[in-house]
This record gives sequence, structure tokens and C-alpha cells, in this order.
Amino acid sequence: MQEGNLNEETHTPLRYWRGLGIWNLYFLAKLALLWTGSLNFHAYPNLVFAAALLIPLPPLWLHRLRNIIAIPIGAALFYHDTWLPPISRAIEGLVEISTFSYDYLLELATRLFDLSLIGAAILLLVAYLFLAQWLRITVFTVSALLYITLPGLPRLIDTQTVAHATAQISDQDKAIPEQAKTGDSTPTALPTSVDLDAHLQAFYQQEQQRHTTFTPPPASATPFDVLIINICSMAWSDLQSVKLLDHPLFSKMDLIFDNFNSATSYSAPASIRLMRASCGQTSNAALYEPPEPDCFLFANLQDLGFSPEMALNHDGIYGGYLDSVRKQGQLPAPTIDLTSLPRALNAFDGSPIERDLDVLNAWLKQRVDSATERSALFYNTITLHDGNRFTTADGGSKRAEYQPRAQTLLDDLDTFLAELERSGRKMVVLIVPEHGASLSSDHVQMAGMREIPSRDITHVPVGIRLIGTKAPHPNPSLHVAGPSSYLALSEIVSRLIDGQAFSMPDFDWQALAHDLPETESVAESKDTIVMLYKNLPYIHLANSEWQEYPH
Repeated sequence: MQEGNLNEETHTPLRYWRGLGIWNLYFLAKLALLWTGSLNFHAYPNLVFAAALLIPLPPLWLHRLRNIIAIPIGAALFYHDTWLPPISRAIEGLVEISTFSYDYLLELATRLFDLSLIGAAILLLVAYLFLAQWLRITVFTVSALLYITLPGLPRLIDTQTVAHATAQISDQDKAIPEQAKTGDSTPTALPTSVDLDAHLQAFYQQEQQRHTTFTPPPASATPFDVLIINICSMAWSDLQSVKLLDHPLFSKMDLIFDNFNSATSYSAPASIRLMRASCGQTSNAALYEPPEPDCFLFANLQDLGFSPEMALNHDGIYGGYLDSVRKQGQLPAPTIDLTSLPRALNAFDGSPIERDLDVLNAWLKQRVDSATERSALFYNTITLHDGNRFTTADGGSKRAEYQPRAQTLLDDLDTFLAELERSGRKMVVLIVPEHGASLSSDHVQMAGMREIPSRDITHVPVGIRLIGTKAPHPNPSLHVAGPSSYLALSEIVSRLIDGQAFSMPDFDWQALAHDLPETESVAESKDTIVMLYKNLPYIHLANSEWQEYPH
């Protein structure tokens, strides 16, 4: 009788509950990453996946087959839980990566090996193997998954994240100049996705109503040129990282925009937004649709007698940058022959990059020889782009860190402005970075990645210098503290069209910077939106809900 009972017990279904086994490590690793804010964790799908792995299957071979089938499913779910872009965008990225130089690919590969993460993974494995001898780890894993999935708990976690985010934002901004900070406050109630969607749509609707009015200058107006220097990969956070916040160039600006939002983290969209600065901010998708004719800054200037020009220190082929910006921004073809200039850098795709001072001086010589009364130049530089390399005397290349390249670029711009002053020309120079370099990683993406337009990437230093004025320059520089974007730059240019800044010895600098249009901080890439709401950042990924930006 006892033997029969024992035999019945050994055949009960309970004996086939084998637990999660090595899959415990998979879920525990996710929970650890969630705890640090490094994972966009989807609790319910993970709980379902764990349940599917726990269903008792009597035959051992079937249990093993399930584990094999679960590997690609688990990998896909892990990818879904990361902050990485959708698979379709990742595939597009692979196509782009295939054009990178071998040296840059090797550099990117080394970044993927984070020694701290590898060490943490080893510690987790050893801890699991040690504790699994005495404890049923599956019980703790499933309990944690249930705890996270319980209704109402995510709101508690969000509240803690918001409080922590506020502290982090404050800490990160300490080293940035006081004028470049924004106030932080914790909202009294957390917004829902519906609230944030409504706020975003209201933002777009309001922006559709805004545009710059340009008044033709009188016949007696002093003519001048407009030079826009569009810099790839320079944000306040990058300058802070390489200790260049105090470069002399910035102290020579007449106006500095402390809270300028580039609204994107990629080059072509940033340049297109700048070309369409005369209208309010649109969605990323709308950049590739025909706007109202009066949105084009350079077309507006052309109507006022300025001859539009374009120059680059690169070939503009990668990503179709040149074609895209010309088409969407209504710009002419570049006129500077780069082949006559020495190569300063090898680009991330192996193409040549010329030194900024050489290109700008070549344009200035061309401008001096021109009979055009007024000119408007758009100059784009990729000197600071990730993966660029210094050329060597033997025809090869070597790694070029960001700091020396940034130092050289800022020195070149400082030198060029001094040369303009000596030339006696009259010119409005606008220095407008496209986006940052993402020198430092955060919980969302590793250093160098710009798929998600975080504040560290889109908060860029914008400065304006007037060359050849009769009035003394403001000292110190005037600071525009409010949240700004491209529309404010278009407004500045429109206020200068009458030429009084170059003819009046008592020009009112304060009036020039007064009551400029402010723009809320909304930044977009193809599949991601980052928006400040009550001074806290929120992120929206494709096919997902809004949530606080992890810090």
C-alpha cells in the first residue's frame, strides 16, 4: 500500500514543474537593468513568457525542445524591452553601418564591450549558481514579475522615477553656465499618455499659426551678409565633457541662446528645420512635405535681395544629406571647390573632410571678388562627427578624439571672426549646431548613439555675432534665457534687415533680444519623441506609451 502511494506520487504532474532553470538568469538580468532604469521593461509580456516556460511538459525531450524554441522568442522580447529603435529602423541602420570605414567599425565594436556590464553579468551568474544549490530561484523570479505587474504598482515606480529624475537633472546641470539652465519642478500629478498626446497635438497646432514677417529694407539701408554656421555634433553637454565651455569664442558672441532646442538628433532633419526657420516647429514627418512658401528662411532672404549660397567641408553624400537639404530647404549647389583644399580628416565613411578655416577663407575670398551686394551663406561642417580620424603623413589615419577636434573647430571660428572684423565687411554670423555628439551614455542609449533625441543631445549652444557695427558690442554677451528654437533665429534676422545695426552708433541691443518667440522643448527622430512637460522629460517610442525619461 505504501509502495503504491509512493508510485502514485511520483507520477503526479507536480514532478514535472522543473522551474525556470537557466532562464532565471534572463529574467534576473532584466530586473537588474530595470532597477537601474536601463530597460524599457514590458511587464505583462515577460510574465506571459515566464508562464509559457513554466508549463509542465512530461517528456524531457519536449521540455528541452521548448527551451530551444524559446531562445529566439526571448531574444526578440529582450530587444523589445530595450530602448533600441524598432527592427525596421535597426535594419536601415545596418545598411548605413555598411558604408562606415573599417577603422570606425572597429571603434564601434570596442564600445559594445562594457567591462562593468561584463563584470556584473559574471557576478550574477556566480550568485545564481551558488544560491540555486539551496534556494528555488524561480520562486523569487516569478514573485518579482508578479510584483511589477500588479495593478497600480507602475504608478508608484513612476513617482519614484520622477523624483529621482529631478535630482539627476539638477546634478547634471551644475557644471553648465547658469544662464543655460532651466528651472526644474516636480508636477503635482503624473500625466497620462492621453494628457501628453493632447499636449503634443496642441503644441503642433499652435506652431502652425506662427511665422516670421519680413519687411523689405529701405533703399538707403546698409547692406550686409548673413552667414549661418551649422555644426554637426556640438551640445552644451559635449562642451562640458571636454572642458570647453569657457572657450573665448563664446565670450565674443553678442547674443547667446541658453536654452535652444535643436528639435532633433540627426543632421539632415536639423538642417531642414533651420532652413524652414521662418515658420513654427513641425513634426518630423512634416519635414518631408511641402511647407508654406514663406517658411523658407533663405527664400525669404532672396526675396529681400540676398543671394543664397551653400558650402560644406565634406561631400554631403552620406545619407543623401546634400540632396535632402537642397530639396527640402531650397538651397543652391555648393560653390567651393573642396578638391583644391588639403584634407584635414578622414570621415567616418572614409571620405575627405576639409579644415573649417580653409573652407571659410575660400568662401570669403570668393565673396570679396563677387559684385553681389548682399549674400546669405549656409555652411555645414562635420568636423566633430563621431568616427572621424586624423590624417597622417604616410597617407593613413589615426584616431581623433573629440576634444582636440572641438578645440580646433572653435579656434578656427574664433580666428575667422577676427579676420572678418579686420576685413571691414558687415555680416551677421549665426553659429547653430545641428545636435550634440552624445559623448556620454545614459540609461537609454550608449555613447555615440543619437537615435533618441534626449536633452543632452538637443540642448545646443547657439550664438550670434554682428561684424562691422558702429555701436560697441554688448559686454558681457546678452543671454536669451527662455526656451528657444529656430523661429527665434528667423525673428532675429528679420529685425536686422533694415541695416540699422551697422549704421547706428547707439544701436539698441536689448531691443534686438527682447520678446523673441519662445518654443517648448519637443524633439523628434523618426520613431521617438522626447518632450518636456512641466519641466520634466517624457519619452514616446513607436507603438508604445509615454513614460518619464529614465535617469
